[in-house]
Amino acid sequence: MQSSGAVGNLHAKIGETWWIALPVPSNTSAEPIEITDVAVEHIPDGIRLVEYAAYDRNDTEGLPLLARAGSPHTPDFARLKNYATKPVKVAAHTESDIFYTAKVKITAPPEDTIRQCRFDYRQGGRRYTQTLDCEVELKTG
Repeated sequence: MQSSGAVGNLHAKIGETWWIALPVPSNTSAEPIEITDVAVEHIPDGIRLVEYAAYDRNDTEGLPLLARAGSPHTPDFARLKNYATKPVKVAAHTESDIFYTAKVKITAPPEDTIRQCRFDYRQGGRRYTQTLDCEVELKTG
């Protein structure tokens, strides 16, 4: 499961831009949910958050866990629909086709890992927050 392991790159360079996939929303309950916000709780010095976005896995030919700008295997995110402009609905007992990303830029050698992904959502008229373990290591060298 993505939320229980670390992904990373040990050959990142200062100035590069990366897209990091947050854990794919999965609704194990019997009621639908609406995701209203996401955030990475810990972004270390040396990495600057550029923006959050959400994309359809069908448009990216799967789930790019970690993608570098300029790589031939990186989806053309600028041309894809960003679903983060409104709440993302996830039906009961399903995994979403929509996944969230954090776009980051390396500004100096990162001092730590990126970690702790927070999801805010509504269900049945109530608001909830859930923080999942997620970890991304970008090292320069």
